[in-house]
Amino acid sequence: MTQQTASISAALIRDAKNATELDDWGPCPEATGQQMDTRGIYLWKDENGAESGIWECTAGPSRWVLETNEFVHVLSGSMTITPDGGEPELVGPGTTVFIPRGWRGNWEIHETLRKLYVIF
Repeated sequence: MTQQTASISAALIRDAKNATELDDWGPCPEATGQQMDTRGIYLWKDENGAESGIWECTAGPSRWVLETNEFVHVLSGSMTITPDGGEPELVGPGTTVFIPRGWRGNWEIHETLRKLYVIF
């Protein structure tokens, strides 16, 4: 799935929306209700905690306090993101979101969500 190619000297994932070779990443630690199961694949990671790849999670509520910046592009599924003190936003396929370090709020994943992400 993740490949190195000589022509662009970079890692790549082909057809991220339909990739089937995701690893079991276990239960989502941010879940606040029923168990939410996660799967994914890394495209890149560094020694300082920055990373990118595909993340998939089953439905349910979760609470997030971000210690990093995160860039998200939703491939499938949907969720409502509600920042503390803010208005809920429905995000789904094709939506791109930047969530800054220090952000606090809730995610309600409505059906299995798959996203491309970069944490930095």
